[in-house]
Amino acid sequence: MRERVEMVFLGDFEPDSFAEFMRHRARRLSISADARRIDATRVDVAVEGEPALVDMFEMACSLGPIDCLVREAYRLEQGR
Repeated sequence: MRERVEMVFLGDFEPDSFAEFMRHRARRLSISADARRIDATRVDVAVEGEPALVDMFEMACSLGPIDCLVREAYRLEQGR
């Protein structure tokens, strides 16, 4: 079963660095991640894949690259 969710990350970001980090993690997990918004304080991304892999993506992005600090992360459920 595939899951589709919108994830929101709030914090202090280097947008290019976080975007590349998300793309790399999504490829490694074989899920899709479509960034909707990336700026210095907020990242919105639509993620689709197996639920356990989506959870792993969220955890990886919560830790983020070394030059970004995620202060809060939450999901907006889109349906399954």
